[in-house]
Parts: sequence; structure tokens; C-alpha cells
Amino acid sequence: MFLPPSTLGILGGGQLGRMLAVEARRSGYRVVIFTDEPAGCPAGQVADVEINAAYDDAEALQRFLTQVDVVTSEFENIPDVCLQAVEAVKPLRPSRLAIHTTQHREREKLFLREQGIACAEFQIVESLAQLEAAVAVLGRPCVIKTAAFGYDGKGQAKVNEDTDLAEAWKAFEGHHAVVEQWVPFVCEVSVVGARSVEGRMATHGVVENRHAHHILDVTLAPAQVEAAILEQAYELWEAVAVGLDYVGTMAVEMFVTADGKVLVNEIAPRPHNSGHYTIDACITNQFQQQLRAVCGLSLGDPTQHTPAVMVNLLGDVWPSETQPPDWSSILNHPRAKLHLYGKATARPKRKMGHFTVLADTVEEALESAELARSALL
Repeated sequence: MFLPPSTLGILGGGQLGRMLAVEARRSGYRVVIFTDEPAGCPAGQVADVEINAAYDDAEALQRFLTQVDVVTSEFENIPDVCLQAVEAVKPLRPSRLAIHTTQHREREKLFLREQGIACAEFQIVESLAQLEAAVAVLGRPCVIKTAAFGYDGKGQAKVNEDTDLAEAWKAFEGHHAVVEQWVPFVCEVSVVGARSVEGRMATHGVVENRHAHHILDVTLAPAQVEAAILEQAYELWEAVAVGLDYVGTMAVEMFVTADGKVLVNEIAPRPHNSGHYTIDACITNQFQQQLRAVCGLSLGDPTQHTPAVMVNLLGDVWPSETQPPDWSSILNHPRAKLHLYGKATARPKRKMGHFTVLADTVEEALESAELARSALL
């Protein structure tokens, strides 16, 4: 068990690390960030120490490890050589195995299959011939996804009836890819929860996620779905957590089909965009749970006390790279909470912040959130 003023090490310098560092500092922990981003990254702005170096820089990593007591990661795409070096000398939570499995679609999908966890039918391919064979088995439409470094819709291509497979494969040439059967889903949901060192689990509610251009746009909490859907979603989250022997906060994104089945789409071994509403709407938020689990403490009460809607703020709403919008429509709302990530420049599709609206019902929160966002535009 690591109690304040122990030092938490965080691999990665983005907004998830920033929000985790805020919670850690508030509870009296010291925070050291190790990131390959330039100095002054979002997490580094609120940390005690920020170390900026490549993840395979052995000397810099040693400096990091001598200053920390326990380590976690704020995103999954950490090189395995770094994860192995950390885990050899300090507790790494979640483990190198959990991160290594979920940072790569092929390993993640094979894990789901091996564990018998419901997901879309898929095949692994590494050539045009294998792609053609996979499409013949899975049918059209289907989706080709890169095995590595895919998020927010990047590295994906839908195969329709008229898709030329040779042309589609050019973007994936030389790499492993996962071909997934198309899931005609009616909505997308996710569960964010935490698992402790002792294996105890605490999940936040099932939420509905609505996307725009493959990027999460709005999260409705709680999701307005039937009890049978909720039960399946919680069971799937727990199966993933147990199968990975997971420690920390984790999100599982899922598809809900028209016939009432729930299928795992992706696993995020960290706090997640769809869990940001918990900061304002839950007794214990997803970053507090991450801190508790990583430090070996008991988990907090994840209960949601108020219906909420979270809206992503992308760089598209900035008038220019460095000129922010007029935030009056959000800041003047008595039940809206603005969260900005400290990124110096805005770019289209770049996550710059979010805001959450609390209300007596999800429908009321969504209406208020849409009005506030339209005023920004």
C-alpha cells in the first residue's frame, strides 16, 4: 500500500495523465511524469516533476524510476521495452501484460476469443490474399483495422459491396490487420470501472456514447437501455478485468445489437473519455479510482448522484490555433462544468477539453448541452 506522500509515476503526458495527477496532488501524493512530449505537456503542467525523453531512453527512464514508488500509464501505446524496464524494478499497475495485450488489436481480439468473451467475428490477415479469403468468410460489409496504433477511427476502412479489395489493402500493406464482421448495432455503450490489487471490482454505470467522424462526441450517463443490456455490459466488463488480472481503471466499449446482444468492441487499459462525466456526477470519479487501485487502497463508491451529459470539445470549435472560443455559454450555465486540457494549440479533431452538464434527467442535460455547444459555434 502506498500512502501520501508517496510518489506516483505516470507514463504519458496527455490529458488523462493531467486529470490523474490533479487527483493525486489533491490527496497529497507527489507526481512524476515521463513522456516523449515536449516540456509543458498537459500532465506536466500539474506534476511535481516532468521528464521529457523517448520511451526507450534508458538513462532518462532510470532517473524516472529512482524518483517514484509505483507506476501507471495514461495511454496504452507505450513501447514494450519501456514497460518491461519499469515492471522489473517498480510495481506497474495495470501490468505490462494487460497493457501489452490491449495496445494491439490482434492480441486484444485473440484474448477475447480465448476467454470466450462476446465480440464480433474476426480474422487476422497480413496479405491481400488473406484479406480476400477473410472477406469471403465474414461477408460484406466488414471492417479492416490496423493491428497497432488505432484509435478514434484511425487505421480503419469499411469494406462495402463495391469496395476494391486490392485498392483497400494498399493502406495496410506490410502490416498485420484485423478484419471484423460488420455489427449492425443500434447504439454504443461503455462501462468504466476499477479492479483493486485484491481483485475487488467497482463499476460506474453503463453509458451511451454517440460519435461524430469516429470520435466520441457525446456521452449520456446513464444509458437509457433495458436492464438485460445493463446486465450483459457489466458481465462483459468483469470478464475482461478478471481475464487480464487487471489492476486500475479500465474502460470497455461495446456494441448493442437490435436483438439485444452486447459485444465488446475495444478495451482501454486506463481512464476513458466516456468516463469524464464521473468527475462531476459521481461520488468517486474514474481518476480517483485509478489512484486508489494503483496505490493498493480500497476502491471508492462509484455511485452516480446526478444524471449527466459529457460533450467533447475538439479543436474544430477554436476560431484559430491559439484563440479559444467564448466560453460564456458554458461558464454562465449553473449546472455546467468546463474542463480544458492545457494544450497550447488547437487542431481539427484534436481533443482540447470537454464540458459536462448536470440535470434532473439525461434528456434535460442533453438539451442544455446541445444549446451550450451551439452557442460556441
